[in-house]
Amino acid sequence: MRPIVRKASVGAVLAVMAGLLALPSTSARAEILLHNGPVAGRVKVVSYRDLPFRTVVRQRYDFSCGSAALATLLRHHYGRDVGEEQVFRAMYAAGDQATIQRVGFSLLDMKRYLDGHGYAADGFRLSLDDLIGMNAPAIVMIDTAGYKHFVVFKGDDAGRVLIGDPALGLKIYSRDQFSAMWNGVAFVVRQPADTFNDAEEWLPWNRSRPGQALQPLSLAELTRELPPLYQVTTRFSLDPYLR
Repeated sequence: MRPIVRKASVGAVLAVMAGLLALPSTSARAEILLHNGPVAGRVKVVSYRDLPFRTVVRQRYDFSCGSAALATLLRHHYGRDVGEEQVFRAMYAAGDQATIQRVGFSLLDMKRYLDGHGYAADGFRLSLDDLIGMNAPAIVMIDTAGYKHFVVFKGDDAGRVLIGDPALGLKIYSRDQFSAMWNGVAFVVRQPADTFNDAEEWLPWNRSRPGQALQPLSLAELTRELPPLYQVTTRFSLDPYLR
């Protein structure tokens, strides 16, 4: 693949761009296949819309942040292949459905779900230093402008806190910002997590710098047809729950 990239890097980039523009809004993952004669290259891509959710399960409904946060915790920190719908259905079937319909899931609903799947978990009232000192992911509740919302505490670094928000994706807050939103309660699984405070989750979405800007090109040049040499095939992998 290296010779293809060197000889026709602009064509390859434009082919990837064309494939990205063709992604449906519900697609979480896709592959762009680039063909240069008998040689084919495969590039995995994620849409800009889905980048913040690469390690966060997106909530589908306003009231489902609890099930999405729990699915995030299990999928991305404990290696369990679960999604929001699976967790939602199980907690709803076992919980107080009238209360769930009115105010959403509680930490007790989550504890019952985890107990039923072999995970001991409890809620703790902690200081932020204590939460950080536990060195473990946790489900916490934050309050933003009066809206109470379950998110996942994913790590800390140099006075910053990394949060997996089922509504917004990965978010980084200062300690003061997070402390002002957090109610001081953390829901923690007692067994060690597979991953926590992963460096990859701290990476910004766009690592480009002004010095890396392309040479001036007109919009017309950027939108011309790709050379016939390149054929682009987009192969989608859709989460059935998002269909």
